Amino acid sequence: MTKTALVTGITGQDGYYLSHLLLNRGYRVVGLVPPHRQPNLTKLGTLANQVEIFTVDLRDSRALLTAVEQLRPQEIYNLAAPSFVPDSWNDPLGTLDLITGTATRLLEAVRQVGLSTRFYQASSSEMFGDVFSSPQDEETPFRPKNPYAAAKMHAHWTMVHHRQRYGLFACSGILYNHESPLRAPQFVTRKVSLAAASIKLGLTDTLEMGNLDAKRDWGFAGDYVEAMWLMLQVDEPEEYVIGTGKLHSVRDLVATAFESVGLDWTRYIVLNTSLLRQDEHFQLVADPSKAKRNLGWEPQVSFEELLEKMVKTDLERLQSGAIAPLTQV
Repeated sequence: MTKTALVTGITGQDGYYLSHLLLNRGYRVVGLVPPHRQPNLTKLGTLANQVEIFTVDLRDSRALLTAVEQLRPQEIYNLAAPSFVPDSWNDPLGTLDLITGTATRLLEAVRQVGLSTRFYQASSSEMFGDVFSSPQDEETPFRPKNPYAAAKMHAHWTMVHHRQRYGLFACSGILYNHESPLRAPQFVTRKVSLAAASIKLGLTDTLEMGNLDAKRDWGFAGDYVEAMWLMLQVDEPEEYVIGTGKLHSVRDLVATAFESVGLDWTRYIVLNTSLLRQDEHFQLVADPSKAKRNLGWEPQVSFEELLEKMVKTDLERLQSGAIAPLTQV
């Protein structure tokens, strides 16, 4: 029997890679897409013709209940969230409703319909926030520092409570930064890859950056959606920290991206103090040993391979005229 998977946030980076994975495994993939997000379906490229789209307001409990009742999915992947963390300060209530509200309404729909659906909640390393120790694992306390992280934590515990009280198969991946050529340019990884490509082609002269010493655990989104899928294939639902376990600085990021096209990054970087983030985290790094032990999961794409992939894609896009050169963001 063909499995049906419902995916919220299907038009985002993770939604694309997850849909690709599920389709390759023979799933029927249905994206729950709000009406105002319909124009974003173009982000799915050729996958748009392979997935089904169910138009639904994620804030409407009755509409979500109807969707779950009609589609009766074997798996639900709840990826719905604002993509850019700093934006959550501009709309904290909207962020809370989108992240926590959607998770709660979907979990309640599964419970009320009485399905044995397996539910994946996209949690985030941002929930760890102001950490006391590194690396972080599934037992590390949450200390969120922004509205996005607080909403993710609320959704995470709502998922846990539904599992404990109602016996739902509900789990979450606490994912660290995961990137790809699909990232928007406001993300530092894509900003840097696009700048390296633009400068290589003589379309841009410099790249403005903030704190080069800030560090992250960066991985490839295509690897991380594999972990999501694996979490729903095991016997027991649990939480998993998903990351590479390796810290790299923004300086490493810039140097690696520029080196991939034969450029000396020090000739092109301009420091701009206005780009410094107040809530910068320096030691958010994963301990993914539980995922390796229980799921057999390990990242396949290295930091260097990820940056090379992103820069190469931006070179091709610029040369074909598919995108414009970098403008400072």
